[in-house]
Amino acid sequence: MAKKHVKYYVVDAFTDSAFKGNPAAVCLLEEDKDDEWLQSVAAEFNISETCYLTSIHGTSIPRFGLRWFTPVVEVNLCGHATLAAAHTLFSSGLVDKNVIEFVTLSGVLTVRKIPSMDVTGVPNLLNSEAAAGFYIEMDFPAYPVAEFNSDDTSLISEATNGASIIDIKKTGEDLLVVVASGKNVTEIQPQLDAIAKLPGRGLIVTGIAPPESGFDFYSRFFAPKFGINEVSG
Repeated sequence: MAKKHVKYYVVDAFTDSAFKGNPAAVCLLEEDKDDEWLQSVAAEFNISETCYLTSIHGTSIPRFGLRWFTPVVEVNLCGHATLAAAHTLFSSGLVDKNVIEFVTLSGVLTVRKIPSMDVTGVPNLLNSEAAAGFYIEMDFPAYPVAEFNSDDTSLISEATNGASIIDIKKTGEDLLVVVASGKNVTEIQPQLDAIAKLPGRGLIVTGIAPPESGFDFYSRFFAPKFGINEVSG
């Protein structure tokens, strides 16, 4: 019997330009695949996340199983790959409703397709090009922020190459390091060997963005233990 081809897309999330943002591979599965196959395909793509969609039938709201893999391990939750999966389903016509539910290791995640708006906040239905555009709203679990109870921060200082650290917290499986400014965030030279020795999954570095940037804060995320030196985007 001939093997079935697996249809896939590579989606650049968080951008409106090709080859920018944060890429994710979205694979549409018509049959179950074993974990070894899923991990091997993710390693072959060799981008921060590869996700797999399987349709779940018999529900009033379109529902899909969704799993995420880095090049080396499966993860419990991934934002940009979920966004990429939703975009693929809405844009390809595979889903004709404005709501999708994803069944994941982190529970059921709901995404909604929101029509693009003009400057008055009214759905832009007159401009045919704009009418084809849409936003995606995602309902995700919020990780609580907790104190980082350790007197020894030398490894974190080494991991951030001596950056000026204001605060250290724990959030979910990651460490959250607040530095003096957004400029410090962009200038950090991460020491990946030291980051790999830190507790938890990865390291988030954040700081207040300069007023002229138009953003509230800058952030970078490093997870070398999961095969992701730095998440782009």
